[in-house]
Amino acid sequence: MISRLTVLLSLVAWLAAGTAGHAAAAEPPAEIARALADLTGDDADKREAAVTTLGQTRDPKWVQFLSALRDGSVYARTRAGKTELVIGGTKATKGDQDVIDIAGAYDREPLGTVPLTDLKEVPADRRLRLVIKPFLDADETQAQLADPDPGVRRGAAVKLGNQAAAGAAPVVEAALKKESDRWVHHALAEALALIQLANGSPSQRAVAARTLGELHSESAVSALQRLAVDTGATPAERDAAVSAIRRIERWGLLTRTVETLFQGASLGSILLLMALGLAVVFGLMGVINMAHGELMALGAYATFVVQNWFRATWPAYFDTYFLVALPVSFLVAAAVGLVLERGVIRLLYGRPLETLLLTWGASLIIQQGLRLWFGAANVDVSSPSWLSGGVPVMVGLTLPYNRVFIIGLAAVSVAAMYWLLFRTSAGLRIRAVTQNRAMSSCLGVRAGVVDATTFAFGAGLAGLAGCALTQIGNVGPSLGQNYIVDSFMVVVTGGVGKLAGTILASAGLGSLTKGIEPALGAVFGKVAILVGVILFLQRRPAGLFATRGRNAEA
Repeated sequence: MISRLTVLLSLVAWLAAGTAGHAAAAEPPAEIARALADLTGDDADKREAAVTTLGQTRDPKWVQFLSALRDGSVYARTRAGKTELVIGGTKATKGDQDVIDIAGAYDREPLGTVPLTDLKEVPADRRLRLVIKPFLDADETQAQLADPDPGVRRGAAVKLGNQAAAGAAPVVEAALKKESDRWVHHALAEALALIQLANGSPSQRAVAARTLGELHSESAVSALQRLAVDTGATPAERDAAVSAIRRIERWGLLTRTVETLFQGASLGSILLLMALGLAVVFGLMGVINMAHGELMALGAYATFVVQNWFRATWPAYFDTYFLVALPVSFLVAAAVGLVLERGVIRLLYGRPLETLLLTWGASLIIQQGLRLWFGAANVDVSSPSWLSGGVPVMVGLTLPYNRVFIIGLAAVSVAAMYWLLFRTSAGLRIRAVTQNRAMSSCLGVRAGVVDATTFAFGAGLAGLAGCALTQIGNVGPSLGQNYIVDSFMVVVTGGVGKLAGTILASAGLGSLTKGIEPALGAVFGKVAILVGVILFLQRRPAGLFATRGRNAEA
């Protein structure tokens, strides 16, 4: 009996201790309780101070409470003479009165459903929402720093660096210790240095300035410039700022040079794809094909059609549309080129002026057909996800995936062209007809078939160039006119029918164009390139690689 009584008393004592502990845990600290009480008052300054008190706790539950306050979901109710704050949830109508589900302000523990008339909304005006916003942003950014995606973490780090709030330093330091990705680690180090530059002591600002110079931080230049001319700063701070600015400027010059070369390479790749087929056709048949640019536009519009087809029929496989569009654009342009060659061009061989006028008229017909079918406005071709974004190669320089892909496509096309011309019997026949049409015909080579297939192949390469161009430029009916002159310049500068000359000329003209445009502008840059080509051809009329042999000497 005594043992049972002892167990019962122990159980009662344990329950009482648990209840007291729960009540103590539920009771907020005095500072928090005072802040909650101030929120229900009318004094705007006290309400702002209350929000600051709750936000500076960095407690996720109080941050969620501030989010509910901003959204107008916080209410006050009076029970037993005491006012408490609750979070409102779902509203409903019960009988003839409106009711609402409520939960605790801190722990979100459900407190049941009460009539809406028993509650008083705690309003958050614009002034109070502006005070709440930094705490919510900091909480969101802190969550982003733990995101598995490195791009999200890097964006959060950049955001913290731009804000340069003193309270964010511990968060950045903690994230910096755990970060393993190279570029996110760099962004976090840059953010920490920017925060210290804005809020640190003189010695910390000097160290931060040197760190930003070592990190080549373009976003820190304006702050460093202010520090360099700040008369209130110490000499060590000003010297560190000046040294960092010079270091960043030198690095910026290097990145701009590399970026210009890369853009020139991507433009040269487009010109190379256009000029490859044009060089072979011009060298084989002596045809100045003014419709070559419109064949490029056909490839671009074929890509647009394939994109819409996938979007309507197979949306789940949309990212694969571009892989299908590559061969489709080649085949569409090749088919049109074959019809053009078999239909009219073959009747005008040896008559260059008539051929030029004919192909120019064909280009106008194709342009007008595209306008009638697709409209005069540019059409939108979206990039697949695997061609979006870029690869960071150095601080301040990210190479877009779409341009890297175009350079790779041009390289593959050159390799395929070399294999076709120098490693296959078809290439042997093409080179034979190019060098001596009459002799190759005497040896049994069907020159007409070679002409047709070569023209179709060159047209297909133009269509492939149009497909690639959709990833970096606008697609419209007059697309080809922007590139046809540049393509002919590549052909004549490199040497007619010369593969190596076409490659070198396209790379050179692409790099020169991108190098001159920032200084002279697009129009005068194009004029300067054209004048340079004319002067070059005055010295070397046959281009970089002149044709050699008996046929050339005759």
